[in-house]
Amino acid sequence: MPSGSKPAEIANGCNRVLERFMPILTPIGVILGMLLPGFFIKLRPFVPWIFGIMTLSGALKLKVRDLGQTARHPLPIIFFLLTARIITPVMVFLLGALFFGSDADTISGYVLIYAAPTAVSGFVWVTIFRGDPALSLGLILLDTLLAPFVVPGTVRLLLGTRIVLDMYGISLSLMYMVVIPTIIGVALNELSRGAAPRIAGPYLTPLAKICMIIVICANVAAVTDQIHFISSRFWIVGAACIFFSVLGFVVGKLAGLLGKFDRGKQVSLFYSVGLHNTSAAMTLGIEFFPGPAALPSVLGIIFQQTIAALMGRVFMGKNPADE
Repeated sequence: MPSGSKPAEIANGCNRVLERFMPILTPIGVILGMLLPGFFIKLRPFVPWIFGIMTLSGALKLKVRDLGQTARHPLPIIFFLLTARIITPVMVFLLGALFFGSDADTISGYVLIYAAPTAVSGFVWVTIFRGDPALSLGLILLDTLLAPFVVPGTVRLLLGTRIVLDMYGISLSLMYMVVIPTIIGVALNELSRGAAPRIAGPYLTPLAKICMIIVICANVAAVTDQIHFISSRFWIVGAACIFFSVLGFVVGKLAGLLGKFDRGKQVSLFYSVGLHNTSAAMTLGIEFFPGPAALPSVLGIIFQQTIAALMGRVFMGKNPADE
């Protein structure tokens, strides 16, 4: 259906409302996940496919030359690798040691978050704040492909612990969430000579935001049994989790400014450096470390997307949907 039709206009209006209120909708998603865990936990098996819809929504607007342009200009990628893979994990480790002293398990939990690959959900925030979707997808692909080597190396170097990643599981999730949707989206755009995003874009774009809220609900529902509000440790670790999350976004913002990149690339670096796969970090914490090491990742799952929405407003300026 043409983008100028009445249904498309309604869908575009819904998308503008969703973009404007994402800082409110993300904590609502957290609350719903806590209140209705039995319902939303059933959606967990579908999360990779839901992420695929989110990726397809943005990839539909890309062409082969957009991806090629990203590969031909690797400086933003270099800045990302320096900040996300070296600077941020080391900063978190040092500050964690300063804040928590001999509490090695909690320090390990924070390091696991920032050793984990960049989050696929960052792609949605990049589209909301009009970033560079080709760069964002490229960074997600590269970082996830490097994860089986980079994550164990970071953990071994900073924490002295040997871990092994499930390379098959990582590859399969990457295919579902990023590779296949990107190929489909770019192919449809190219084959339709730009008609596909005009026809399907008005409907897929708001759907991607709704998918984001569903993923938040499902992820929070999966960790509700580990949330203990009356525990003082919960609040202390939670406060540090928020601090480190904000710090990650600050580093991402500085990377874009120091590189003197255009706004689109700055947005992509901002979210690629600031957001991490907290679910993967939680899995590693449970499998290779004592129980307390998983708490920072659990709290990261709860807080991360809300912080992403707020930090976007603070550091990236007014959401274009508000203009």
